[in-house]
Amino acid sequence: MTIRPIIIAPDRRLKIPSVPVDTVDDETRRLLDDMLESMYADEGIGLAAIQIGAPKRLVVADVHLGDEPPAPLKLVNPELAWTSDERALREEGCLSLPEHYANVERPAEAKIRYLDEHGAPREIAAKGMLAACLQHEIDHLDGILFVDHISLIKRSIILRKLAKARRSQAASA
Repeated sequence: MTIRPIIIAPDRRLKIPSVPVDTVDDETRRLLDDMLESMYADEGIGLAAIQIGAPKRLVVADVHLGDEPPAPLKLVNPELAWTSDERALREEGCLSLPEHYANVERPAEAKIRYLDEHGAPREIAAKGMLAACLQHEIDHLDGILFVDHISLIKRSIILRKLAKARRSQAASA
């Protein structure tokens, strides 16, 4: 497994819609493993392939808490099959927007259809943090960032700070 660098906003690649995976093969499984390794290395709970520069409809997630054993999920071509009418407001962050957080309202529960790492069709019912995480990552596959769900003013502030940090880092390199 390889830890791959996470793309940081504002990077145009994060707005590219991801393409479906035609065949779940060894290359796909290696990419999923690299995604998990990269996510864990940055202490995240979810990662979409586009965040490491691969515009494929792949998502990994693990929302285990504290002393619980890891519970990694690997989703190929995930899609929302159903979302609840009930909404939940949660603070969200993103590995592609480091150290920036905002409250985002999403459906409280969701059912996601996907293929597992062996190409078998699956469905997962999610609520709470897992529902928010999977919806957040599926948004990435469509070129949507969590800041696209907040006010224009807050989004602009966050993206300006990230752009400034990028320029500062480039100047010092």
